[in-house]
Amino acid sequence: MTGCTGGQPAPSPTSSTTTAAGPTASFVFATPAAPSSLDPALTRDVEATRVSRQVMEGLVTADPNTAEPKPSLAQSWTTSPDGRTWTFTLRPKVVFHDGTPLTAAAVCTNFQRWYGLPVSLRSDRASLTFKNVFAAYSDQADLSTYRGCRAQGATTVVLSLNDRFPTLLKALSAPAFAVASPASLTSMKADELTQRRNGRPISAFGQHPVGTGPYRFVSWTGQDVVLESNASYWGERGQIRSLTFRTIRDPLQRLAALSAGTVDGFDGVTRDAFAPLAQTGQQIIQRDPYSVAYLGINQEFGPLSDLKVRQAIAYAIDKQTLLRNYFIDGTDSASQFVPPRLAVTSDDVQEFNTDITKAKQLLAASKYRGQAIPFYYPRNVTLPWMASPEKVYAELARQLTVVGLNIKPVPVAWADGYADDVVAGAGHGLHLMGLTGAYRDPDNFLGPLFGAATPEFGYRSAQVVTKIARARTLPDGADRTAAYRNIADQISSDLPAVPLAFPISALALSPRVASYPVSSTFNEVFNAVRLN
Repeated sequence: MTGCTGGQPAPSPTSSTTTAAGPTASFVFATPAAPSSLDPALTRDVEATRVSRQVMEGLVTADPNTAEPKPSLAQSWTTSPDGRTWTFTLRPKVVFHDGTPLTAAAVCTNFQRWYGLPVSLRSDRASLTFKNVFAAYSDQADLSTYRGCRAQGATTVVLSLNDRFPTLLKALSAPAFAVASPASLTSMKADELTQRRNGRPISAFGQHPVGTGPYRFVSWTGQDVVLESNASYWGERGQIRSLTFRTIRDPLQRLAALSAGTVDGFDGVTRDAFAPLAQTGQQIIQRDPYSVAYLGINQEFGPLSDLKVRQAIAYAIDKQTLLRNYFIDGTDSASQFVPPRLAVTSDDVQEFNTDITKAKQLLAASKYRGQAIPFYYPRNVTLPWMASPEKVYAELARQLTVVGLNIKPVPVAWADGYADDVVAGAGHGLHLMGLTGAYRDPDNFLGPLFGAATPEFGYRSAQVVTKIARARTLPDGADRTAAYRNIADQISSDLPAVPLAFPISALALSPRVASYPVSSTFNEVFNAVRLN
């Protein structure tokens, strides 16, 4: 065996210090979108997991400096020589917010919930993290990497896999694998979406999560999600007693709220906000790029099944104009889907540098005959992978029209379920989309995007699916790097989507904040915020 150790609106911000009695500060953080749910098992929404990370914890978390797995609810672990059995020793005397104890049985209850997730909860959603990591659910057990979870006493969890998966620990740091109180999962019927919020189905648990984290849920009323410091937390509680996440969709209103002092910080800084923030003495913190923005192409939509049409689209796009006008300075253009920091970038991908003449020639030689192509894009939102999607759409539509494509705009409000609708294939031809990584591994990008045939792209390459499934089982090293580079080459040739950029995202903070735990994967837990 090998081992490793490893409601009501909140009050206005006020200054405060830490006391022996515990945290005393109130803190308000503005977000550009409302969470879709507070149950991280059922969403990959950044705003949902921003909140759930405060309330719920997994067996492991990611080191803020290296992104390597480090202990959280599990204080140590070992793995068998064949890599198919993982044994975790839980941290002692941890309790859920409802007063029930964290036990090995509780952890296994969560794994079995994820594994046996009802079909009704999967069918109308973007691919969920459990499936991306473990390949399949209990109704396709022969295809799943997950085999089972067993409790050995109160504090030992034995996780069994059907296949070797070297990056399991990294994957388990994703917010989707946060452990919830089994009692609360049952009492609030977590798998029954019998309630509605913002016009979308949600469970009682999805509106009132119960975990072991440094903050416990208080309320979700209007635009405010209110949390309070967990007095029984096993770790450091920090300085913030009352924490409010307030949805302010308009970027100018977020800026005004920070200037007025009604919020202490906000996410989703747009390019044109940098100057006014600097002029008013606010702090701007940029995240290292760990997202990819792309133009999705649905091959099941008529003429888009023709590779020549898809190539014409790729050659028509001027990425440098997009970057110069709508992304934060320092953002790099993308020719593939895995961020460069993961060191699997291929030098052999097919490049589509802007070439209007070639785009027109390809279109003329294709089956395209002027059909209107519906182009879906999100509105009224700032996203980690695209701060101004409406402006990006307008520029892309202009560029595509120049080469002879007939573009039909289809704006959809992000709050109306844009992500789920697009990924589920809601009749789109083209669409703007992106992905922010939850943990540091190429599979976290290629798996969700191309690890299975999905309606998002109408891309059905059994060869690519097989290659991705094989690459994820390889240990770090030359073979794994070569495998991912080969996958990138094939995807660039098949062109199911056009990667646009590896965007930098940024947040703004008032001078009251001395330090903030900025993370490229958004693993930003507010007990680590330090106040002046």
